[in-house]
Amino acid sequence: MFFRSALRCKPHRTGTPAKVVLLLAFLTLPAASCIAETEAEQILRAARVNPLGAPVSLEARLRSGKINTPFRIVVDGSVSYEFSEPEQVLKLELRDTESVLTERLGTKSAPVRPARYDEPVRDTGISYEDLALKFLYWKNPKILGEETVRTRKAWKFEIQAPRNASQYGVARLWIDKESGALLRVEGYDTKGRLARKFEVISAQKIDGQWMLKQMRIETFNPDTRKVLTRTYLEVLDKASAD
Repeated sequence: MFFRSALRCKPHRTGTPAKVVLLLAFLTLPAASCIAETEAEQILRAARVNPLGAPVSLEARLRSGKINTPFRIVVDGSVSYEFSEPEQVLKLELRDTESVLTERLGTKSAPVRPARYDEPVRDTGISYEDLALKFLYWKNPKILGEETVRTRKAWKFEIQAPRNASQYGVARLWIDKESGALLRVEGYDTKGRLARKFEVISAQKIDGQWMLKQMRIETFNPDTRKVLTRTYLEVLDKASAD
């Protein structure tokens, strides 16, 4: 259940798009949707509270041109992104009022501080702030209307970033009306220019639950809107036991 309320829930139809954990709760679908006709704050709460599904360990990669960066996604109450060469584990916890991203290097572990939010993760188009899903906790979201994203009906949101707390000025989100899954996210700079875009391209079924197959992450030149980097996050298969 996304959140406890008196709203009526209905089961998902087969083929509902995957909820993605990386950036935007994009990884697995919940068992049921309680999104119905409700307010913007409740819809966002649904997108971040308990979005993970059953525990699972997945082999994944970040692909940009000819560069492939393999890693493992481990879902078990929280979400861990496990990289090697060099070893790095990023653990994401989605709490009621905030998200916490922790980094472990060797035996040392510490929260990722705001001063590092705009740094790229493993030299990709993804920043630490993106990975922490901070925009899901920003205040006073506005619903701009309804749009269709890859055949799915979605609410379109706009949320102002807290002052001096983000590399972005505004985020726009497209949230699937049936499942509550994030389908697209756009981050705009403080001058209102598009800086980064995330979009779910495809989904797949692993162990009976729908999951992300491929997500595209693009970084833009704010002045020209030209794509500077294009990275794909791809879930390859269930990880084998070590």
